[in-house]
Amino acid sequence: MRAPSGGSEDTPVPSVGARLIALAGPTASGKTGAALAIAARHPCEIISVDSALVYRGMDIGTAKPSHAERAGVPHHLIDIRDPTQAYSAAEFAADAQRLVDEINARGKLALLVGGTMLYFKALFEGLAPMPPADPAVRAELEAQAALQGWPALHAELERVDPVTAARLAPRDAQRIQRALEVFRLSGRPLSSFHAPDSGAHQGQGMRAAAMFSLEPADRAWLHGRIAQRFDAMLAEGLLDEVQALRARGDLHAELPSMRCVGYRQAWEALDGTWPIGLLRDKGIAATRQLAKRQLTWLRGMESRRVIACDAPDALAQLLSQVEPLA
Repeated sequence: MRAPSGGSEDTPVPSVGARLIALAGPTASGKTGAALAIAARHPCEIISVDSALVYRGMDIGTAKPSHAERAGVPHHLIDIRDPTQAYSAAEFAADAQRLVDEINARGKLALLVGGTMLYFKALFEGLAPMPPADPAVRAELEAQAALQGWPALHAELERVDPVTAARLAPRDAQRIQRALEVFRLSGRPLSSFHAPDSGAHQGQGMRAAAMFSLEPADRAWLHGRIAQRFDAMLAEGLLDEVQALRARGDLHAELPSMRCVGYRQAWEALDGTWPIGLLRDKGIAATRQLAKRQLTWLRGMESRRVIACDAPDALAQLLSQVEPLA
């Protein structure tokens, strides 16, 4: 199997009787190939559950399904945002629910495919309610940043919420401010609201007939796939793609789009943060870390049906389990 690689917290209203199957898994586990195999057997449309595929002009580094693949099977939630724009889990949940209903109305199966686990969580479980913006707290944080600088506030965030701090650049003012605001208002780190065991959530979300998860029995198999795929991205022109994005002049390294794995490392290499010869190693290491986080999320989804994606008959196993559901 071949693989591709918050805003409002409103929760979707549950949809009853939806014909919906989910296919999750870490990056490079073979989700795209598996989804296309399912689509070859059953009338369905694919809804992307990937926070990187939403961005236009970011094709190589996201392992976006090809135009031919998208022409053969309708795909949704790909190329729906400019890289300057944000796209939240709550927005995904609302869009996905609408699309599931529309696809079902056309008499087809909705097949959700991807590795952004927070999106799956938002759709199926709802999101833990977070405190709303507080102008007074934001003013305090802005005043503190004016005196100390955003890197100092990032250091403060590292002390109270190391998980969120690890994914934010030291000068990502907007997100550092929001993370510290949430902590000061609730006494809880922002990351705790998004964790697999974060507790009560708003609403119950949608229900899938089944959620299949492609997970390797041997982690080394996945690491080999990650390396092969990153090498292919470099050969296809990942660096040129990032250079073209930089040339626009309206993008910067702190945007969510440019923090995507591969793009962040290429941007840093082009900035001269470290020698460009290290791009391959940096990109592969970051992708491995992403896969590790994805597998941690998946282990918290107890209702998932695990398919060992490194098994010789993995695709046959998956198709046989999908058959009675589709």
